Amino acid sequence: MTNPVIRIHGAASEIDAAAWDDLLATQAAPSPFMRHAYLDALHQSASASARSGWTPRFVTLWRGRQLAAACPLYIKAHSYGEYVFDWAWANAYEQHGLAYYPKAVVAVPFTPVPGARLLARDAGSRALLVQALVAWCKEEELSSLHLLFAADEDIAACADAGLMLRHTVQFHWNNIAPTLGTGVSSLPPEGARSALGRPGGETGWKDFDAFLTSLSHDKRKKIRQERRKVHDAGVSFRWSRGADIGDADWDFFYRCYARTYREHGNPPYLSRDFFHRMATKLPEAWLLFVAERGGQAIASSLIALSDDASVAYGRYWGALERVDCLHFEACYYQPLAWCIEHGVQRFEGGAQGEHKMARALLPVKTTSAHWLAHPAFADAVERFLEREGEGIENYIDHLGERSPFRHAE
Repeated sequence: MTNPVIRIHGAASEIDAAAWDDLLATQAAPSPFMRHAYLDALHQSASASARSGWTPRFVTLWRGRQLAAACPLYIKAHSYGEYVFDWAWANAYEQHGLAYYPKAVVAVPFTPVPGARLLARDAGSRALLVQALVAWCKEEELSSLHLLFAADEDIAACADAGLMLRHTVQFHWNNIAPTLGTGVSSLPPEGARSALGRPGGETGWKDFDAFLTSLSHDKRKKIRQERRKVHDAGVSFRWSRGADIGDADWDFFYRCYARTYREHGNPPYLSRDFFHRMATKLPEAWLLFVAERGGQAIASSLIALSDDASVAYGRYWGALERVDCLHFEACYYQPLAWCIEHGVQRFEGGAQGEHKMARALLPVKTTSAHWLAHPAFADAVERFLEREGEGIENYIDHLGERSPFRHAE
């Protein structure tokens, strides 16, 4: 067998797009955010670049001319845009006169979506890639390596290499009812793309009303009240998908998106040029909802879709006018109704947000892996993660007792 060769690249554009995407397609948990066009657009649009604190160093492993493994790697000068929070670790380093930054991160910038991070043709190549990442971080004298929101096979490879694991909780919706009386249901396997069965032999909710009927009385009543407020305010919605999203709608969406960030005192992570590149290079990945009142657009939400349209990802939203409960309608109820109508199996609601359980998005554990160069700090973090992990398990158990679905009489 040809000896593997590791290469470090300064940009996604240095790697053949077809080879990268072909490798991604073989993974059990691909997502559009790991597509070559998506990652390249982040850098070409200057949204994620050395200037913004995300210096790219894409890593590839080759066996002859075949791309056997690859991952996006960034040298970080801060911890913004990661959604796995390590500010306390950085503060501890600083208090002891040590530099936590720069550090290395294997992640999709600004995108807390679980999925494949270490693209590999086999377990052996994935293991070699992890070893190469740690070795490179040592050579570059970086403080640490962090692999965020990774797929199960990535986490297993990291654990075998001695990296520490950290768990967080997200909230996802499944197009399938849990059995009455069982509480919170679990996600289907990442690789499952066939129709999902539910009691009665059906493959998904018949319509949004059928979905509501499965919820407890108080949750069902609350959702109907929230939807009625938006309807009574004279707001209606339209949606566009892929190439049908016109330039004017993209422009309007970006106004909403940027305004939401600025209202919270922050500049938007992503530039208008990034979304222009999405519209031209990866249009099939996007679904846009636009809220209108009196013939004028007032709000929008942008949803991403997996290549086979079996998974939808809630991503961005914004509004130019304030309407009570408009956020819930634009970001949850309209997308869920669309998912039901179009047979989408899963809707991922993004990072955090316990309030999502009231909309039938159920808790799911996500995992990251971490390596710290400093032995004493590595030991301290390992002890911290053990305590934190116990807390996460207790938290999920607690949430499981609060299922929004009806229980058996």
